[in-house]
Amino acid sequence: METIIKTFSNFQESIDSEQNTKETIKSTTKEIEEFARKMITVLQIIHQEGARDEIPTTCNRCKAILNDVKKSYAELGQLVESGLYYKFYDHWKLVTQKLCFVIALIHYLETGSLKTRAEIASTLGLKTEEKDGFHLSIEDYLFGLLMLVSELARFAVNAVTNGDYTRPIQISQFVAEINAGFRLLSLKNDGLRKRYDALKYDVKKIEEVVYDLSIRGLKSNEDAPIQESAARIVP
Repeated sequence: METIIKTFSNFQESIDSEQNTKETIKSTTKEIEEFARKMITVLQIIHQEGARDEIPTTCNRCKAILNDVKKSYAELGQLVESGLYYKFYDHWKLVTQKLCFVIALIHYLETGSLKTRAEIASTLGLKTEEKDGFHLSIEDYLFGLLMLVSELARFAVNAVTNGDYTRPIQISQFVAEINAGFRLLSLKNDGLRKRYDALKYDVKKIEEVVYDLSIRGLKSNEDAPIQESAARIVP
């Protein structure tokens, strides 16, 4: 009888320990979600009239917040033991995808180019390989890129409204290469494949903006191409 009681007492200790870990993970993830919301809110300025001059300051504000995000991910990494990453993965999956989008958008606004998975992982203080523990998965990175394309489609429309006729051309070139990159992939994840299906509508929206500029005589032949190939999706 004593052996049975001791066995179940040990079970309860394990259950309590796991529950405490889960609650701490939830609390830390909630902090990260708040940071992500704050940056997304700050970045909405790019859609406002006369925002072009504000973009450098906006990006710097977000990068300052990313320093706190990196610290929070370091805390998560300490909480999640090796081999248990996917046991708790659902807690931070969505916010990690949003942060991939945010970081990629900031980088695009600053350079006109694509930030790689390895670079985003470094920004968050994460690894890129599952065997190394707490890492940035390929799928989370790809989800972030699809969010980026949707935001850029909206940006292209608003840029024209605000009198910026060069931006949509640059966005069109950039998104076209990302789309070409995705076409190289055979997507097995159902959620990712469904989200990718929406990419063609974003591409079409951007193409319509560029076409409208062209027939209105507002598309310049001297528009500069983006700075580097966007097709390098998964390094």
